Amino acid sequence: MTVLPDDGLSLAAEFPDATHEQWQRLVEGVLRKSGKDVSGGAAEDALSTQLEDGLLTRPLYTVPDTPADTGFPGFAPFVRGGTPAGGAASGWDVRQRHLGTDPAQVNEAVLADLENGVTSLWLCLGGDGLPVDALGRALDGVYLDLAPVSLDAGADFEAAARALLALYAERGTAPDAARGCLGADPLGHEARTGEAAGLDAAVALARETAANWPGLRALAVDALPYHEAGGSAAQELGLSLAAGTAYLRALTAGGLGVEAALGQVEFRYAATADQFLTIAKFRAARRLWARVAEACGAPHAGAQRQHAVTSPVMMTRRDPWVNMLRTTVACMAAGVGGADSVTVLPFDHELGLPDAFARRIARNTSSILLEESHLARVVDPAGGSYYVERLTDELADAAWEFFQTVEKAGGLATALRSGLVADRLAATWAKRSAKLAKRREPVTGVSEFPLLSEQLPERPPAPAAPSGGLPRVRRDEAYEALRARSDRHLAATGARPRIFLAALGPAAAHTARATFAANLFQAGGIQPVHDPVSVDASTAAAAYAASGADGTAVLCSSDALYEEHAEAVAAALRSAGATTVYLAGRPGTAGGAADEHVHAGCDAVAVLSGALDRMGVAP
Repeated sequence: MTVLPDDGLSLAAEFPDATHEQWQRLVEGVLRKSGKDVSGGAAEDALSTQLEDGLLTRPLYTVPDTPADTGFPGFAPFVRGGTPAGGAASGWDVRQRHLGTDPAQVNEAVLADLENGVTSLWLCLGGDGLPVDALGRALDGVYLDLAPVSLDAGADFEAAARALLALYAERGTAPDAARGCLGADPLGHEARTGEAAGLDAAVALARETAANWPGLRALAVDALPYHEAGGSAAQELGLSLAAGTAYLRALTAGGLGVEAALGQVEFRYAATADQFLTIAKFRAARRLWARVAEACGAPHAGAQRQHAVTSPVMMTRRDPWVNMLRTTVACMAAGVGGADSVTVLPFDHELGLPDAFARRIARNTSSILLEESHLARVVDPAGGSYYVERLTDELADAAWEFFQTVEKAGGLATALRSGLVADRLAATWAKRSAKLAKRREPVTGVSEFPLLSEQLPERPPAPAAPSGGLPRVRRDEAYEALRARSDRHLAATGARPRIFLAALGPAAAHTARATFAANLFQAGGIQPVHDPVSVDASTAAAAYAASGADGTAVLCSSDALYEEHAEAVAAALRSAGATTVYLAGRPGTAGGAADEHVHAGCDAVAVLSGALDRMGVAP
């Protein structure tokens, strides 16, 4: 329900305006009928959803939830976009990531991408990736005055930048035609590896770029290390601000003016399948950076350059095809949020180097959203949404508070070295891990609806990612460890660990809980055996013996049938060799018939790990 202002243009002028209080009373009435206690005006609390960072999603937003002034696109505070026209002219920049080690293969992939919709390149160099001296071969046939290049070379950023600048000069690319980012990010590299690095080389590179290459930016503030370590949206934004501010201080101390320094920095953020939070994150990031620019005395130069990357944390190894859906939503949200460049990670990202089909799907995700859905035709399409505006505002406040915490600790470098950043991110991830373990944050194809018989695509291994600093987490990691145990057991014995589903009574009585139990145990790589369809005390022992189950069974039925038959069936199962009998239902159901209960909201990871232990499956 939307409460409209009294502007004389109401679509229902003949009716009195509805009020917030009227809505609350109506909702309270509905909730009371469902048995909820909503005394004291608790209707909205009962329908609200708690997010990370202390944010709360409420069921109703109205005009008073809109911030006083979000400005206009292209003008401070840049909430509505970094440029007046947004992406309306050409859409967002479709930036594909390349991290192979063979320059010929990288070149082949680069040319295929550019011929089929990609508009800029993101090249990973140095370390175990593409050698810096192979950059020229990887870019053979690329028109460098048309295709912007963004580098990601970690500790080798200076050598990589020099190689690209030399390539521009060698191929006659005009300085004002070169576009992209040289990728210097010493603090981001320290977050990844724990290796402290000075900023002098990055500052020198920025001075040269500002003087001679007007279309290039020297520094990248990569917030992915904080996102991949389990950080929340506010923590990711706050730490990116801390990094950006540290770079501004170094650049201005090194001789650049504030406006020139602001123009040398690009930001990289994760886009997740939580579409509204992602939209709000990119809008809030622009507002926050504009505030920093304002504090530095250059508010008109505070338009943040943003590169969105679909979240690696949400990508799964099992059922990787679902990643296409996740990255589509994330790409859409980043585009709607106003990101300048968007990288969609291929659906097989977690399996190794992507193949041609995966890269094609990744680039076509942006192409379809731009060319068929026309998402970029409207500047700031989420602007004016009471919910999005309020979420943007609250997220910006939470991020600014965390940014101030880091600044009070001495800045990002000090906070990284003291362990403050790692501790805060770990605490956030621990809370989220608990939700994942209890499947309150479901992961399709992993913790929900797993397919044990799937054949995963095979991919060549990707270069080893930098390590030694902040950890890299994934939403599927706890379940992946369980599935890996099952895989090893399958390879060693020729069969997966099995559990017998002892369904009691007719299908109408047991189907819901049998389906729940089968879904739960498959998430841990345990094969459910549901044959015959129904058992009783006289048939349970023989059915269990024929199932090949590894010492475990689960009773599935209604509460009424549990009270009548559970103890006798459980006894029959134990007599046939079942050492552990689970019951699908809340604790206390059927008295002491079962050894353990499984139910919605239980700690699935703990249950499954314990089941594998009881079955003798090696860790």
